[in-house]
Amino acid sequence: MNNPASDTPRYALYFAPQIDSPWWQAGSAWLGRCAAHRQILAAPPISGISREQHQQLTAAPRRYGWHATLKAPFTLAAEHDQHSLLAAVRQLARQLTPFTLPSLELTRLDDFLALVPDTPSPAIQHLADCCVTDLHMLAAPLSEAEWQRRRAAGLSAAQEALLLRWGYPYVLEEFRFHFSLSGSLRNTPTATAQYLMDAAQSWFAPLGACELDSISVFIEPASGADFVLLEQIGLGT
Repeated sequence: MNNPASDTPRYALYFAPQIDSPWWQAGSAWLGRCAAHRQILAAPPISGISREQHQQLTAAPRRYGWHATLKAPFTLAAEHDQHSLLAAVRQLARQLTPFTLPSLELTRLDDFLALVPDTPSPAIQHLADCCVTDLHMLAAPLSEAEWQRRRAAGLSAAQEALLLRWGYPYVLEEFRFHFSLSGSLRNTPTATAQYLMDAAQSWFAPLGACELDSISVFIEPASGADFVLLEQIGLGT
């Protein structure tokens, strides 16, 4: 018999490039999955790393699809449904203006590989802050298991306060906009990690400017399922 909780969908608000853009295609290929078309893709060949190793190193971000988080995954409160979620995101998006992301640079963020803006962006911060604060009323309170899982990461006092207020510790002043390119590299041999970094640099460097022009609503249909793109909602429309 299915556990009803396991069949409750979660939603997330992401920035994902337009699905016909080079940034979406390159990022999805790197992860080996297109979250819009629900397709497994052939990842680019990497010197010094087998395809199997690449699949293992990118397994964690692949489940979530190519994205940068604006509001982390959440369950809807009982009084809300998918329709009211999309309506609220559309209302917020109408108040915001599209902009061009700063240049993205490759870095080790904590223990994983990511693309991050090379300069601070007030526009990114404002967008993410709005997604967290303006839409917080849509989210159900965290379960006890979710509380414990968040706290297991070892939070600072500031992060603990944000978790208590907003249900996620890495928001507002703790927010870091990024596209994840790998899972944890903590136990990965140094040479393998370097091969991965070199390949990522070569793969993403030729891409031009990336336009942030929409909020993407993703859904995890059931616990542990792959996240898929539900709708891209244009800013200022």
